[in-house]
Amino acid sequence: MRIEQLRNVHHASPFRPFTLHLADGRSLPVPHRDFLSQSPSGRTVIVYGDDDSFSIIDVLLVTRIEVSPPKPAD
Repeated sequence: MRIEQLRNVHHASPFRPFTLHLADGRSLPVPHRDFLSQSPSGRTVIVYGDDDSFSIIDVLLVTRIEVSPPKPAD
């Protein structure tokens, strides 16, 4: 995964929730942009859970980003 690809999804406007799929088979949901922070270089990210747990991830271990479909307009 390229760092720029993750940055584009993270900073998209409007934001759409997404899931990071990792090389070890784990999936980490990012329901809001506040649930992910990037190091200045972008090589490492921290993904927070609803319960204040967190995972520190090397972006090179992200195999896929799955972006949720947009919410329909009311």
